Parts: sequence; structure tokens; C-alpha cells
Amino acid sequence: MLDGGQVEILGTTAALPCVRLLTEAFRRSGQPIIHIVRLYQPDGSNVDLCRRQAVQEGARMLSVGSEGAQLASDLLPDPNIRLDADLLLSGGVQSLGSDEAVIYKPRWGAFFRTPLEAHLRERGVSTLVFAGCNFPNCPRTSIYEASERDFRVVVARDAISGLYGRGEDELRGIGVRVIDSEEIVAALTPQSVGSGSEPGGRWRGAG
Repeated sequence: MLDGGQVEILGTTAALPCVRLLTEAFRRSGQPIIHIVRLYQPDGSNVDLCRRQAVQEGARMLSVGSEGAQLASDLLPDPNIRLDADLLLSGGVQSLGSDEAVIYKPRWGAFFRTPLEAHLRERGVSTLVFAGCNFPNCPRTSIYEASERDFRVVVARDAISGLYGRGEDELRGIGVRVIDSEEIVAALTPQSVGSGSEPGGRWRGAG
């Protein structure tokens, strides 16, 4: 999804520093972090219908084991971490450390046929903070799914590529709070967490 990658999404590389800022702030504050990933089997068996033919004909986008299917090293607690594709594709949750995990999703939305909701409920999470790439597709779908499940939703405006003015207005229309990363980081400082600066108790970062 980064510049020059197999599935290049304009603006993702520019948003990466803000995503990293949020990730590091969540780690410092001890809040849960979940990285959401897509992985495509070479035979196209788990690929969205709109891309399946391209993958079956040899396109290597998000291919299991490829560099393009790995998380950006800047976002990892250890840059040497590699995704466990077998675990993720089987529906498992890969731990990256203290309350930081990776979950695979088979379609646009992070809640569709994934263990995400159960993972969040077990941790008492009620407010989700979204950052990531290509707002019109995966982030927007996941945000609406979260809203349907009565999670409070915060979107980091400068940490999502592809976000546009009308999209922001539409998010606000369903009760989503759209703010910059620095404001979220400020709310995660020890004197702010749980103090009512952001409603709903525990936060969770969503990539």
C-alpha cells in the first residue's frame, strides 16, 4: 500500500508517520493495538471477487509470504517480526507483545468473519481509534461495522490515506469524531486516559 508497492495507495506513505505516532502513544499508555491485514492466496481462493481473476492470472498483490503483505516495519514493536500467515488465515490472533495483535480479514470490513469483536469485548474496549490506508474501501467499511456494533469511533484524520471532505462529513453524520493524531495522543497521556476527555473508557487502535 506504500509508495512504489504492488498495491500502491496514494497518500499512504505520507500518512505513515502519523500512524506510527499513534501506535507509539498507544504502546506507552498500555492501550490495546490491533493491526488488521489482508492476505491473498496465490490461487485466488480467498480473494475478493473484484480482484480474484487478476490474482489467478498471476498478480502478486498481498500475496502470502511476500513483502507487500507484511506490516510496515515502522509500525512494529520489533522490525524483525514477520506475520504468521498460517495462524492468521486460520482465524487465529497473532500476538506481537503486550496487548498488541494482528488479525486477518477476508474482505473490506475488519469485523466480517473475524475474531475482532470478541477480542475487543474481552478487553472491555468501547472506543475505537482508526488509522490506516485507503479510506474509501477498508477503513470506511470497518468504521460503519464498528458503529453498527455500538462502539464509539474516533478517526485520525491525518493518519488515514484517501480521506476527503465529504467523507469526513458523512462520518460525523453517524457520530464519528474526526480529529488529528496529536489530539488523540494528548488524550492518551496519563492525566487524560479515563478522565472523560474521550467518552467510553478504554481505547483501541485499529490499523
